[in-house]
Amino acid sequence: MKMKRELCLCLGVAALVASGCSTEVSYGDAKETETVTVDYGSTDLQSLSGKMVQSLIDSPATTEISVNGRPVLFVDSIRNKSSEHIDTEALTDTMRTQLLRSGKFRFVDMSKVAAVKEQLEYQQTSGQVDPASMVRLGKQTGAQYMLYGNLASIVKDNGKVKDVFYQLTMNLMDLRSGELVWADQQEIRKQSKKKTLGW
Repeated sequence: MKMKRELCLCLGVAALVASGCSTEVSYGDAKETETVTVDYGSTDLQSLSGKMVQSLIDSPATTEISVNGRPVLFVDSIRNKSSEHIDTEALTDTMRTQLLRSGKFRFVDMSKVAAVKEQLEYQQTSGQVDPASMVRLGKQTGAQYMLYGNLASIVKDNGKVKDVFYQLTMNLMDLRSGELVWADQQEIRKQSKKKTLGW
């Protein structure tokens, strides 16, 4: 009985202590360098995508393929070959947005092909869409180039120092010839050290 009372007392004290703790939430600058851990983070996303986009925009290949206007691209998924679970879709979305903002490229979104097809078939066959406003099948713009890549990492950890190396490789392929017209790699290295307490 005494044990039960002591256990209840301990649990009650623990509940009071836990309820006294609070979490503070605040907004920060989205562009500020994030160094909470060596794991892939927002700064890595912004740095890798920004450098890669600038490389493509500044490339002589972009000047060459833009002679007849803005080329049409589609972005294939970036393969995550790193040791972490990384949302590479955020990387492709960021790069596509920055490339569109540059005014040098046009894009088709292959991830929405099924939804577009369904909508066009509805317009053609439902009998509920005004023929004057109907979008005809077979009128979509075809992509001329495919942008794709890989995100890899190498991790070394000796218990005191953890070193993480990220490498993003991107390629631009001409869909007519299969030729790679541009490729680049961007790299990031991060390191964390365990601090020892001195007496």
